[in-house]
Amino acid sequence: MDIYSVIRRPLVTEKSTIARDEENKHLFEVDRRATKIEIRNAVEKIFKVRVVNVHTMNMTGKKKRHGRIAGRRRNWKKAVITLAPGGLIEVYEGV
Repeated sequence: MDIYSVIRRPLVTEKSTIARDEENKHLFEVDRRATKIEIRNAVEKIFKVRVVNVHTMNMTGKKKRHGRIAGRRRNWKKAVITLAPGGLIEVYEGV
């Protein structure tokens, strides 16, 4: 799998901002088929940082309704990346 197709987007929420500032953890939406090793390699090569730990979660899509038509959002995978002390990912600067 290509390293640029593993990571889809950074997750910028209030909870992820607190985790980034206090614990040096960064959250990303990743490809559902990606393994922890592929995620680690992709983050290290793209952002040129040292990854200490990777946790992944499969997130179930929420049920949504538009009037009487019921639907569902897609399922996706979340990765929590812990960086080595002093590591910094520039994607978040200025957000």
